[in-house]
Amino acid sequence: MNRNLTDDCLDLLQSQHAAGRIDRRTFLVGLALLGGASAIGGRFAQAADKQLVVTNWGGDAVDAFQKALTGTYASERAVDVKINGSGPTKGAMKAQFESGAVSWDVCDADPGATKSLGELGMIEPIDYGVVDRDQVQPGFAYEFSVANYFLSYVIAYDAKKFGDNPPTSWADFWDVEKFPGKRSLYKWMSGCMEAALLADGVPADKLYPLDEDRAIRKLEALKPHVLSYWDSGAESQQLMRDGEVSMALMWHTRANLVEQDTGGDVRWTYAQGILAPSGWAVIKGNPSGRAAAMDFISYCQDPQRQIELLRALGCGAANPKAHDLVPADLKPLDCSSAENVARQVLMDMDWYAARSDKALDKYLAMIAS
Repeated sequence: MNRNLTDDCLDLLQSQHAAGRIDRRTFLVGLALLGGASAIGGRFAQAADKQLVVTNWGGDAVDAFQKALTGTYASERAVDVKINGSGPTKGAMKAQFESGAVSWDVCDADPGATKSLGELGMIEPIDYGVVDRDQVQPGFAYEFSVANYFLSYVIAYDAKKFGDNPPTSWADFWDVEKFPGKRSLYKWMSGCMEAALLADGVPADKLYPLDEDRAIRKLEALKPHVLSYWDSGAESQQLMRDGEVSMALMWHTRANLVEQDTGGDVRWTYAQGILAPSGWAVIKGNPSGRAAAMDFISYCQDPQRQIELLRALGCGAANPKAHDLVPADLKPLDCSSAENVARQVLMDMDWYAARSDKALDKYLAMIAS
């Protein structure tokens, strides 16, 4: 087989396995047929000497990371940094580890997912000899990940319809008589069960452990009015930007971009927002090695770089020293500031580490039914 064609096939095979679209057996059979086990391993070993691969959630986040983090790191460290925007889901990270051909060096991942994978021996513990605990908001320096920024799951709404009487709670989101129109929710559950329980009257300080069955019943009640369960931040933006839905549960970062894109025709609120950390994590066997990954993570802790990420994408700072440096015009976007935290509920990542797989199965079954 032509060498270039073989390389293309190996790349496709590995990416499909990393994304969880083919199982390990199919992956290994494909490698054998292509004669690629040694080739793929050698190629990734060679890549480790040349580049650092950072994976995030794609769309606008790719350019934002490049502007705020990877571009300056690449120039200062003389390292070629590549951003992969395919989304480091739990399944994709697990598949990479099990493939024996890890292609991501640093993942912008959910701390609940990385905790459960770390306990299975798939994720490197964070080296706090390199990464400074004092540069992380207290409570968010985990064993297998460290907070890199915060985001909020918020209500975005059609201001042309509801500008004079905007929604101020998840109960309003569920009230399709007072606030008519189609809705959109996140396909992968995060924030959705919390929103459902808050809409059903559960006090914010009594949310966890989540009553999964009660949440599913509330979500089922809204299902006839849900046009789409979005799979990516870009998809959620398009649904609101194109007016396909009148309200959506969205990441506040993407809701803010839609507000800008529409000139304020779409707006959003922190009222009952569900605040969550994202975290840097490293899959064991990453191509550039553990030390290179930890150096990049440490670099990103600088408060000014976190302000640049806030400016580029709206991500709340994980370094507490950054909040006092945030310019006045960006303060409304800083979801992790004391003022904005007071309006929100903090997501319990320990619950997600322990229960997310089973709860997600229930949620996906509800969507499919």
